[in-house]
Amino acid sequence: MSPSGRVARKTRETDIVLEIEIDGCGRVDIDSGIPFLDHMLHLFAAHGFFDLHLRAKGDLEIDDHHTVEDIGICLGQAFRQALEQRPEFRRYGSARTPMDEALAQVTVDLSNRPFLVFKVTFPPGSSRFDPQLVPEFWRAFAQHGGMTLHIEAPYGDNTHHLIEAIFKAAGRALDQASSPEPRLSGAPSTKGVL
Repeated sequence: MSPSGRVARKTRETDIVLEIEIDGCGRVDIDSGIPFLDHMLHLFAAHGFFDLHLRAKGDLEIDDHHTVEDIGICLGQAFRQALEQRPEFRRYGSARTPMDEALAQVTVDLSNRPFLVFKVTFPPGSSRFDPQLVPEFWRAFAQHGGMTLHIEAPYGDNTHHLIEAIFKAAGRALDQASSPEPRLSGAPSTKGVL
């Protein structure tokens, strides 16, 4: 059976149920109430070969912030749960992904040491989705997933393309890092534990 995680989180601001299977084939059933985020999560799952189920209700009448951040929390927790079912995994992953004129690089260490480096400059302009929420999502994901995550975009002129390249690269890097490593016996660390 493929490693999987399930998280239900209910607060005064959001009500979320999220399930992930990390050895999937990119099947999704997603409804966050934020169509752009649904699209990005679909890309993340497709490029990472994760099966992802998400139902979220949030206080979108205020703005998207609470919902986006709490989905990041839930996705990180579910990913961590899934990894606990696979003690021998590669640990490190990296992917460079273009989207037209934009390029993103995501590097991950599934180290149990949460940290986010986010070096992306979004061009000025209006969008229905606030690009400031992108680092908030990945910070919550890294912190609750117990991973060191470096996200960089050296160039790109279109905000949609930049965000899309980031989510695709993240899926690919995490697929690589969470893949089984048959040469290992135990945790992928010289300490013997992560």
